[in-house]
Amino acid sequence: MKTIGLIGGITWESTVEYYKIINKEIQKSLGGYHSAKLVLASVDFAEIEKAQHNNDWEKVASLIVQACQQVERAGAEHIIICSNTIHKISDQLVGFITIPLVHIADATINALKEKGLKNVGLLGTKFTMEEDFFKDKFTSSGINVMVPNGENRSVVNDIIFQELCFGIIKDSSKEFLRRIIDDLKHNGAEAVILGCTELAFIVQQKDVELLLIDTVKEHAKLAVKLSLQ
Repeated sequence: MKTIGLIGGITWESTVEYYKIINKEIQKSLGGYHSAKLVLASVDFAEIEKAQHNNDWEKVASLIVQACQQVERAGAEHIIICSNTIHKISDQLVGFITIPLVHIADATINALKEKGLKNVGLLGTKFTMEEDFFKDKFTSSGINVMVPNGENRSVVNDIIFQELCFGIIKDSSKEFLRRIIDDLKHNGAEAVILGCTELAFIVQQKDVELLLIDTVKEHAKLAVKLSLQ
């Protein structure tokens, strides 16, 4: 079993989900008392959020590079960044680490291809929904990505940063997200990607008719697959 390196704290709640899913998948695969071999570098999300807010992605990259180097020195054999948005700077990590970075979009694309899905909705932070670093990977794989309109993107972003990042779950926000998912369905989406690691805390499959693709689950499962190769 290879050692997985987790870059967490973005936020810590979703990092806990990664830890749980990875260990459950290892136990399911190997049985008995098996658990995952992993090392974790947990960053201070306040520093990350401030840099994002100031559009200082060089600072974000610097913080993530330090964390990646920490887990590599600790024996990690591949790296999982426990966040969708932080993959905006994934290309900037090249040259600073010598072990593979497992991209969250690649894990999600694998899941979509397995299910034969070509048209999907995407929910996440404004960075993830509006910029190309995430969507371009899907487009280049032949997958059409739809996002909510500008006003609704802002509301989704506020729900993430003002509520979910603090563990706050509001019924009104849940209902709003359900309506957005329904709109995406009517616009032709065959599934919706939960493209923020906190979104699965507020919307589950039982809440909506449209298929949900949770990037946390797909990312964690791919980490386990690579660990066991």
